Amino acid sequence: MDQVTESKVIGVSTPRIDGPLKVSGSAMYASDHHFPGLLYAWPVCATISNGKIAHLDTAGAEKMPGVVAVYHRENIGKLYRVPPSSGFTLIIDEKRPPLEDDTIRYYGQYVAVVVAQTVEQARAAAESVRVTYNKEKPDTGEKLLGTPLTTDKPDEKSKRGDTAAALTAARVKVDAVYKIPVETHNPIELHASVAVFDGKKYTLYETSQAVVNHRDVMAQMLGVPTEQVQVITRFLGSGFGGKLWPWPHGLLAAACARNLGRPVKLVVSRQMMFQSVGHRPAIDQRIQLAAEPDGKLTAVQQDYVNHTSMLDDYDEGCGEITPFLYSTPNLLVTGGLARRNVGNPTAMRGPGAVPGLFALESAMDELAIALKMDPVQLRLKNEPALDESLNIPFSSRHMKECLTVGAEKFGWAKRTPEIGSMKRDGLTLGWGMAACSWLAARIETEATVELLQDGSARVACGTQDIGGGTYTVMAQVVSHETGIPVNRIDVVLGDSSLPPGPISGGSWVTASMTPAVLGAAQNAGKALLLAAIKSDGSPFKGKKQEDLELVNGTVRLKGQGQDAVPMAEILRIAKVNSVSGTNKSDGTFGASKPKVSFHSYGAQFAEVTWQPEIARLRVSRVVTVIDAGRILNPRPARNQIEGAVVMGVGMAMFEETMYDARSGAPINNNLADYVVAVNADTPDIDVTFLDYPDYQLNALGARGVGEIGLAGIAAAITSAVYHATGIRVRDLPVRIEDLLVPASKSAHLA
Repeated sequence: MDQVTESKVIGVSTPRIDGPLKVSGSAMYASDHHFPGLLYAWPVCATISNGKIAHLDTAGAEKMPGVVAVYHRENIGKLYRVPPSSGFTLIIDEKRPPLEDDTIRYYGQYVAVVVAQTVEQARAAAESVRVTYNKEKPDTGEKLLGTPLTTDKPDEKSKRGDTAAALTAARVKVDAVYKIPVETHNPIELHASVAVFDGKKYTLYETSQAVVNHRDVMAQMLGVPTEQVQVITRFLGSGFGGKLWPWPHGLLAAACARNLGRPVKLVVSRQMMFQSVGHRPAIDQRIQLAAEPDGKLTAVQQDYVNHTSMLDDYDEGCGEITPFLYSTPNLLVTGGLARRNVGNPTAMRGPGAVPGLFALESAMDELAIALKMDPVQLRLKNEPALDESLNIPFSSRHMKECLTVGAEKFGWAKRTPEIGSMKRDGLTLGWGMAACSWLAARIETEATVELLQDGSARVACGTQDIGGGTYTVMAQVVSHETGIPVNRIDVVLGDSSLPPGPISGGSWVTASMTPAVLGAAQNAGKALLLAAIKSDGSPFKGKKQEDLELVNGTVRLKGQGQDAVPMAEILRIAKVNSVSGTNKSDGTFGASKPKVSFHSYGAQFAEVTWQPEIARLRVSRVVTVIDAGRILNPRPARNQIEGAVVMGVGMAMFEETMYDARSGAPINNNLADYVVAVNADTPDIDVTFLDYPDYQLNALGARGVGEIGLAGIAAAITSAVYHATGIRVRDLPVRIEDLLVPASKSAHLA
């Protein structure tokens, strides 16, 4: 497909076409759906995290007002597991179906489900179910590195050279452990499922970031053909990765609807969000760096362990960026799992790279200090010429410019390296920075574009908009190709019955959707031109198709603006309501022998203010420069980076899910006790996008931006904290008590 270098629509800040629906309350989210005869389900959650059910007493609950049914292992009916698969099909983190056995492996595990006429009745009855357990001591321990693993020895993820020898011979070395606690996704929209079963087909209204995969998983677990399941997610109130894959509550809702022959709605509570629908796992990472006195890296070793559940093998993948970010002849990345009595971890915005870069970039800052070298210059010194992990060129890499532009915009040249040496308005300033990167890829996508007789267009794809602006970008691509105004383009997505589209994860939707939609629009245009030359009464009858072009919603002879005929008139003459085009684009993710390395890059600069008199620490300013190819719609793209920066403030300063060692229960399981960054914590944010289209990835040169804005932020902040206070926090989040005691007295610090 030809490169698109110029456009009146692409790259232009465009208001979201779904905005009016959201601000008016017209947008229908999963839990908004209501149907005649709707019933409400409420799960019964285990109050232990390790043991077995000895007795389940549902008699009292069954007699309560409004209760229609109480389901448990013995009466829920057949539910199945998903077979092993590869690629982006049949993905589910918690592979065990709900209520499959009597063994309890984590606090909050569903042991029964009540269905009633109202949600209040269902909840009250669920709380009256009496469960007796044979309880065993749970393990939710935070220490991961150095503890016996229940899996085999850590896996070797990437290797080149002889890291052990290089580290032994190192003239300058950093060796430190960095810890990240459990972080819980907390979108305002709770996970929800509304299941409708008509005796043959399931229609499931879901909070899903991947409707096609959700359909395929549900069909397998319900034991029905795929065509008997339809999954709909028109709008999503954010997910941050927690809504990528199906969770047990969705299957429970569908099973209840099947058993009762009535629609069933199940909305998890905020407390359940901390138990049953995933989280970023606790992660320990040991980073060892070796360098020459001039700053040239000679070795990089990263050993990480993340916790996982007792049954499933969730690997955070913390080392995915490390092998190619810097040039070094010797590199080793290993990863291992530690089993704990917790619900299964899952992807959280920036899985792998975000926690991995916290450790790596923190260690790079420590190395710069050991070398008495500027942190920006250290990174510039170690810029690779190619992806050394695969020995292939980068498709497009402008990390050096990210670093230099970011330093200039931030004013980095004014930084004095001495601890606590910078002051402003009576406050101590700390400046820190970090590099960042994120994988760029396409996955297989299909789309259809229709050109309609009323002059409008319709584009359909089985992807979903999770709040990042997909509705609008799809309209922009069609508008670019056809000339039809964005507000005359109907974008239809969020339905598994549509042509299969990409998951809304990995920042891959834009790159994946672009070639499919662009090709579909071009094919629809060809169908229109064919109608123009074949239809009686058309001024172009008998012309050659290659002599015509579709410009600004009109058909004309190539290069001739006069005598252009509106698209709608051509269709009226042809006596057809519409013409359509479909296109399927291939994927790049998982290619066995890639020819180029596809990634985005960036640099994060953070300023903190420290007021020791009242122990007040704030992130006051962030400058972020991103190289993410061509930005199709700068307005929502900037919103994505700004939101990611705020999430990074939360990661660095606030977020930590804590477990009760006795019961395994998440202790701070609400938005009062689980602290997230809010408006008052938001720093001044300056976002700059470099303009380097990546035409090897797609014809528009676009890559995604949903996750790269979070990468590196925590490391930049903790480095700024060190610059202000002299205390190196390696155990997130930064706690005020960490900054009030000497480093030698805190387990969290250097």
